[in-house]
Amino acid sequence: MSATRYRRFLKLCEEWPRDETKKARDLGTFLRQRVASAFREGENTQLADPEKCDQMYESLARINGNVYRQRFPRVRDTSFTGVTVEECRVLLSGSMQQSMDEEKKGLWKSLMERFSSKSPEDGPEKAPEK
Repeated sequence: MSATRYRRFLKLCEEWPRDETKKARDLGTFLRQRVASAFREGENTQLADPEKCDQMYESLARINGNVYRQRFPRVRDTSFTGVTVEECRVLLSGSMQQSMDEEKKGLWKSLMERFSSKSPEDGPEKAPEK
Protein backbone atom coordinates (compact mmCIF):
# COMPACT_ATOMS: atom_id res chain seq x y z
CA MET A 1 0.00 0.00 0.00
CA SER A 2 2.94 2.35 0.67
CA ALA A 3 3.98 1.95 -2.96
CA THR A 4 0.59 3.27 -4.09
CA ARG A 5 0.85 6.27 -1.77
CA TYR A 6 4.35 7.01 -3.03
CA ARG A 7 3.22 6.89 -6.67
CA ARG A 8 0.23 9.15 -5.93
CA PHE A 9 2.51 11.73 -4.31
CA LEU A 10 4.95 11.54 -7.23
CA LYS A 11 2.09 12.17 -9.66
CA LEU A 12 0.91 15.11 -7.55
CA CYS A 13 4.45 16.54 -7.58
CA GLU A 14 4.57 16.27 -11.37
CA GLU A 15 1.24 18.09 -11.70
CA TRP A 16 1.99 20.78 -9.11
CA PRO A 17 3.14 23.95 -10.85
CA ARG A 18 6.45 25.62 -10.08
CA ASP A 19 6.82 29.36 -9.93
CA GLU A 20 10.19 30.03 -11.54
CA THR A 21 10.13 33.68 -10.43
CA LYS A 22 10.34 32.60 -6.79
CA LYS A 23 13.22 30.15 -7.23
CA ALA A 24 13.29 27.89 -4.16
CA ARG A 25 10.57 29.79 -2.29
CA ASP A 26 7.50 28.39 -4.01
CA LEU A 27 5.08 25.78 -2.72
CA GLY A 28 5.82 23.30 -5.52
CA THR A 29 9.49 23.11 -4.61
CA PHE A 30 8.67 22.77 -0.92
CA LEU A 31 6.22 19.96 -1.68
CA ARG A 32 8.80 18.06 -3.72
CA GLN A 33 11.34 18.36 -0.90
CA ARG A 34 8.86 17.13 1.71
CA VAL A 35 7.82 14.13 -0.40
CA ALA A 36 11.47 13.22 -0.95
CA SER A 37 12.18 13.36 2.78
CA ALA A 38 8.97 11.50 3.76
CA PHE A 39 9.57 8.70 1.25
CA ARG A 40 13.34 8.29 1.64
CA GLU A 41 13.19 4.64 0.60
CA GLY A 42 10.76 5.23 -2.25
CA GLU A 43 8.06 2.57 -2.55
CA ASN A 44 9.61 0.59 0.32
CA THR A 45 9.10 3.37 2.87
CA GLN A 46 7.20 2.32 5.99
CA LEU A 47 4.90 5.12 7.12
CA ALA A 48 4.30 5.76 10.81
CA ASP A 49 0.79 7.17 10.22
CA PRO A 50 -0.74 6.07 6.89
CA GLU A 51 -4.11 7.73 7.63
CA LYS A 52 -2.47 11.11 8.17
CA CYS A 53 -0.51 10.60 4.95
CA ASP A 54 -3.76 9.92 3.07
CA GLN A 55 -5.43 13.00 4.56
CA MET A 56 -2.47 15.15 3.57
CA TYR A 57 -2.56 13.80 0.03
CA GLU A 58 -6.31 14.45 -0.30
CA SER A 59 -5.91 18.02 0.98
CA LEU A 60 -3.06 18.78 -1.42
CA ALA A 61 -4.94 17.18 -4.32
CA ARG A 62 -7.97 19.41 -3.60
CA ILE A 63 -5.76 22.51 -3.56
CA ASN A 64 -4.03 21.46 -6.78
CA GLY A 65 -7.39 20.76 -8.42
CA ASN A 66 -8.71 24.24 -7.52
CA VAL A 67 -11.67 22.70 -5.67
CA TYR A 68 -12.02 25.64 -3.31
CA ARG A 69 -11.48 28.24 -6.00
CA GLN A 70 -14.35 26.75 -7.97
CA ARG A 71 -16.54 26.31 -4.89
CA PHE A 72 -15.95 29.88 -3.66
CA PRO A 73 -15.38 32.06 -6.75
CA ARG A 74 -14.01 35.56 -6.28
CA VAL A 75 -15.82 38.63 -7.45
CA ARG A 76 -12.49 40.23 -8.42
CA ASP A 77 -8.92 38.93 -8.57
CA THR A 78 -7.47 41.59 -6.27
CA SER A 79 -6.60 41.81 -2.61
CA PHE A 80 -8.08 44.22 -0.08
CA THR A 81 -5.33 46.65 -1.07
CA GLY A 82 -6.48 46.68 -4.68
CA VAL A 83 -3.22 45.10 -5.90
CA THR A 84 -3.81 42.90 -8.95
CA VAL A 85 -2.60 39.33 -9.39
CA GLU A 86 0.13 40.44 -11.79
CA GLU A 87 1.33 43.17 -9.42
CA CYS A 88 1.51 40.62 -6.59
CA ARG A 89 3.46 38.26 -8.82
CA VAL A 90 5.99 41.00 -9.58
CA LEU A 91 6.29 42.03 -5.93
CA LEU A 92 6.91 38.44 -4.80
CA SER A 93 9.36 37.58 -7.58
CA GLY A 94 12.95 36.69 -6.74
CA SER A 95 14.38 39.73 -8.50
CA MET A 96 12.13 42.08 -6.53
CA GLN A 97 13.04 40.32 -3.28
CA GLN A 98 16.73 40.67 -4.14
CA SER A 99 16.43 44.39 -4.85
CA MET A 100 14.50 44.87 -1.59
CA ASP A 101 17.25 43.03 0.30
CA GLU A 102 19.86 45.29 -1.28
CA GLU A 103 17.80 48.33 -0.36
CA LYS A 104 17.57 47.12 3.25
CA LYS A 105 21.34 46.64 3.34
CA GLY A 106 21.74 50.19 2.12
CA LEU A 107 19.45 51.50 4.84
CA TRP A 108 21.18 49.39 7.48
CA LYS A 109 24.59 50.64 6.37
CA SER A 110 23.50 54.27 6.49
CA LEU A 111 22.00 53.81 9.96
CA MET A 112 25.19 52.15 11.18
CA GLU A 113 27.27 55.01 9.84
CA ARG A 114 24.98 57.59 11.42
CA PHE A 115 24.93 56.01 14.87
CA SER A 116 28.39 54.51 15.05
CA SER A 117 30.99 56.18 17.24
CA LYS A 118 33.61 58.29 15.58
CA SER A 119 36.86 56.63 14.69
CA PRO A 120 39.78 57.11 17.11
CA GLU A 121 41.68 59.06 14.44
CA ASP A 122 39.11 61.84 14.60
CA GLY A 123 39.80 62.28 18.30
CA PRO A 124 37.26 63.47 20.79
CA GLU A 125 35.63 66.76 20.09
CA LYS A 126 36.54 69.42 22.64
CA ALA A 127 34.94 72.71 23.27
CA PRO A 128 37.25 75.63 22.51
CA GLU A 129 39.11 76.82 25.56
CA LYS A 130 38.58 80.35 26.83
